[in-house]
Amino acid sequence: MKCFKNATVYVDGEGLKKTTVCFGDKIEKISRCMEKGAEIIELPENAIVLPGFIDQHIHGAGGSDGMDGTVEDISVIAKTVAAEGTTSFLVTTMTQSPENITKAMQAVKAYREADSKDGARVVGVHLEGPFIAAAHKGAQPLEYVKAPDKEAFDKYNEASGNAIKIITLAPEVEGAEEFIRYLKTQGVVASIGHTGAKYEDIVKAIDAGASNVTHTYNAQTALHHREIGTVGSAMLLDELNCELICDTIHVSVPAMRLLVKNKPVDKLTLITDAMRAKGIPDGVSELGGQTVYVKNGEARLADGTLAGSVLRMNRAVQNMVEKVGVPFTQAVDYATINPAKTLGIDGEAGSIALGKRADFTVINENYDVLMTVRGGEVVYKA
Repeated sequence: MKCFKNATVYVDGEGLKKTTVCFGDKIEKISRCMEKGAEIIELPENAIVLPGFIDQHIHGAGGSDGMDGTVEDISVIAKTVAAEGTTSFLVTTMTQSPENITKAMQAVKAYREADSKDGARVVGVHLEGPFIAAAHKGAQPLEYVKAPDKEAFDKYNEASGNAIKIITLAPEVEGAEEFIRYLKTQGVVASIGHTGAKYEDIVKAIDAGASNVTHTYNAQTALHHREIGTVGSAMLLDELNCELICDTIHVSVPAMRLLVKNKPVDKLTLITDAMRAKGIPDGVSELGGQTVYVKNGEARLADGTLAGSVLRMNRAVQNMVEKVGVPFTQAVDYATINPAKTLGIDGEAGSIALGKRADFTVINENYDVLMTVRGGEVVYKA
């Protein structure tokens, strides 16, 4: 057994407090009394122990992408994101050929079956497309956009080992409503994104079972006073959990404040939407066969279209606090318990509580990650 002795810890239901946390692969004791014989993990005085971050929307990092379709590339992503405090993530795909998507699904299945203990844990797949609206494809290749297809989904899900947890889709496309109902029976989250949906489309999608909004504000209909569109609906309807890329590039600070003001505290989730260039120097990169230019923290196609981010989750939390003005523990919840609830894993992850997995992020007052612990084992140390 290991322990953080007399550390500042964000304990579920109690906030930040000085306490000792003892753990094996799960959290076994939260008390001022230390377990006899436990291995003490030394932390500096300024350390803060948080639940491990959960990134439900990330394409790549460290030079690798989930669409590369190899176990090795997933491993690179897992190890790279552990350095930013992420302990669980969804391998996120993009609109591509059926062959390439299937290859990516097979790699996820193989990686999960190998049960690697290095880096962050892969808890499943976020299938971003191909069931999106062509007019709102963003950085996704137009030729592979297609209408909702239950049979195609079943094949992808089978190839992944039934690991698909979220699907981004456009609810206004013909067949989407029936498809959303089917996804709900399969326990898969239907996420509204890359869409031209209007308010009525969103209401119908919610009635069918949709519950998430993909990278809110980006690649979707904006708020207008005669038609509130996807963005306005995301703010108005409490049934929807909103993803947010908090890098101040994809979304301005006032827009983020507006979203925070309009969402219940448990209905906003920080994502990185990062691509392969995260964690490596600026330069020329690639996304879905398209050349991406990365400079000063921005990743864009040649025409200027934003092509994912190079955001780190610890910096997303920092931006939420220091730029958006969100209380510290609330910002942490956006990156931990909220995505855990969306993914249905909040009984085992997302907060520091007895019996939950020993997944921790240890940061300092500058939000630098000092240590990442996954399942009781240190997977990153600065």
